[in-house]
Amino acid sequence: MPTVLLIRHGENEYVKKGRLAGRLPGVHLNPRGKAQAQALAAALKSVKLNAVYSSPLERAVETAQPLAAAHKLPVVKRKGLLESDLGQWEGKLLKTLQRDKRWSTLQNKPSLFRFPGGEGMLEQQARLVAEIEALRSMHKSKDVLACVLHADPIKLIIAHYAGMPLDQFQRLQVSTASVSTLLLEDGRSMLERLNWVAPET
Repeated sequence: MPTVLLIRHGENEYVKKGRLAGRLPGVHLNPRGKAQAQALAAALKSVKLNAVYSSPLERAVETAQPLAAAHKLPVVKRKGLLESDLGQWEGKLLKTLQRDKRWSTLQNKPSLFRFPGGEGMLEQQARLVAEIEALRSMHKSKDVLACVLHADPIKLIIAHYAGMPLDQFQRLQVSTASVSTLLLEDGRSMLERLNWVAPET
């Protein structure tokens, strides 16, 4: 049963200011995000990782690098772990979007929601689950994989493997630099840990 550590990237200025970064290039960890990445790597140093995978976006790669270095592993970028395609909502402030009538659908009936000009939540979940299944097929049953990605993608993956309806995925909390742990086996899955965060020094 492979173990998959779903790790959200550390803090950046978009997160700090309540703005959706989406797939915008050049969004880097801020000083706190860098400290979170270092704390995470230190906390997971005793875990026997077999691979470190990351969304190609800078904030995810920068979170993955200290962890990979601690285990003498490369960071393998995977497009399947990308952030949501937010379309026209990319770069927008949350407080602005919350006044959009479509925001309520995203929060309460996300299975019916598509980001304007972007990705639908159902297709996004299918993309992410297909990626996790592809990674699982590449590894042995006792392997431990770290996947560094983004908040909503992590919640969508967890919802699938925990048997939650997509419309309830917003009930999950995934903090910056947090770890959620899935145990995966053919025909069976288990959520072992949700939203664990390493102490910051």
